Amino acid sequence: MDVPHELSEEELREQFPDEEWTRLPDVIYERAEMIPAKLKVYMHHVAVYKGKTSGKFVKAPRPKDLLRNCIAIAGFVAAVANAKFVNAIPVNRLSDEIERIGNVRILPQNMCFWLNACADRYLDKLYNRLREERFRCHVMQADETPCLVNKDDRPAGSKSYMWVYRSGEREEHPFILYDYQKTRKADHPKDFLKDFKGICVTDGYQVYHTISKEREDLRIAGYWAHCKRKFAEVVKSAGKDAGNTFAHNAVSMIDAMYHFESLFKALSPEDRLVKRQERIRPLVDAFFSTLRSDGQRIMPKSKTGEAIFYCLNQEKYLRVFLEDGNVPIDNNAAERAIRPFCLGKKNWQVIDTISGAKASAIWYSLAETAKANNLKPYEYCKHLLEESPKRGEFEDLSYLDDLLPWSDKFPDTCRKKEQKSVEETVEKQ
Repeated sequence: MDVPHELSEEELREQFPDEEWTRLPDVIYERAEMIPAKLKVYMHHVAVYKGKTSGKFVKAPRPKDLLRNCIAIAGFVAAVANAKFVNAIPVNRLSDEIERIGNVRILPQNMCFWLNACADRYLDKLYNRLREERFRCHVMQADETPCLVNKDDRPAGSKSYMWVYRSGEREEHPFILYDYQKTRKADHPKDFLKDFKGICVTDGYQVYHTISKEREDLRIAGYWAHCKRKFAEVVKSAGKDAGNTFAHNAVSMIDAMYHFESLFKALSPEDRLVKRQERIRPLVDAFFSTLRSDGQRIMPKSKTGEAIFYCLNQEKYLRVFLEDGNVPIDNNAAERAIRPFCLGKKNWQVIDTISGAKASAIWYSLAETAKANNLKPYEYCKHLLEESPKRGEFEDLSYLDDLLPWSDKFPDTCRKKEQKSVEETVEKQ
């Protein structure tokens, strides 16, 4: 919105009493206002007609609704999903906020029903279509985190797991997939990766290594941030006395690898591989040589000794990034992808049912994939909920390609605008 600040004719005459003037380009500055959410209720009137002679009743047609005869429309459900799965707001807190702004009480269990029902009826097909995208990837990244599900037919406090799989950071069309499972058994990643042929970046969880030993078309890559973290914890606990310790030197050597890796970030995979061989491989060789020689003087059961053992045990996997320019040096992208779920579970602590956990996996997948493709999660989910009910239950599913986050069929409202840099803003002012 443009807000003009101008001088009147009289004020200008006062400033230029003896001459004419010309108007130059305006000096422009920006001020922002945030308008709180509003609740709107639409009353739909469906005309009904009756034949005077035959007594026949006819109703005017009504559109195919989301959750027919439910009060919530696509925008409402998308707003609830955005609050919970993007902003980590529990539904009971959202229910209180809706009552404050709209003087309407929407029960938390009703909102949970909407989310679960929409995930099951409308979004599950798109989620499965996204799962097919893993077959085109050369690199994938994986991570998992524990969670609690209240009604899963197990003793209270039994751990469930939310797994996350994302495409490599350099894939053209990034996607992020959450996968809820009751356990951390090897069967789950084995099933998810069974048709994937390429390189999977993970932590040191032995399950992945076991899977890779059973297959020739799957390789596992480790990540250096995990190694650095173990030595950094020793440095932090040592405080001021950490300056010349083995752990401090190990952190410095890994930092040197990251320094060069940051310089190669904009290169093509082929050029990045050449630079890694020239600059980073000698550092990696020196790192493991130091672990084997100087590390022998470290007590094996000390924190530093455990970090050394971990690195030596993972050496084969930590070196994979030196053989392929598409493989990242760490798994931070997967950790960032699962962080919204970790933040959310701190607020709502426990998922009530297994169906709720599976629905959460679908919603988180779509929201995070939208963000990874520079889409607005709320607008993207709203568009999905508006379009999906128009499709038949068993018709051709090729329409799902138009709903993928990198499709060019989305309205512009779904796409984030390019942000202005600080320099551009200052220059404009």
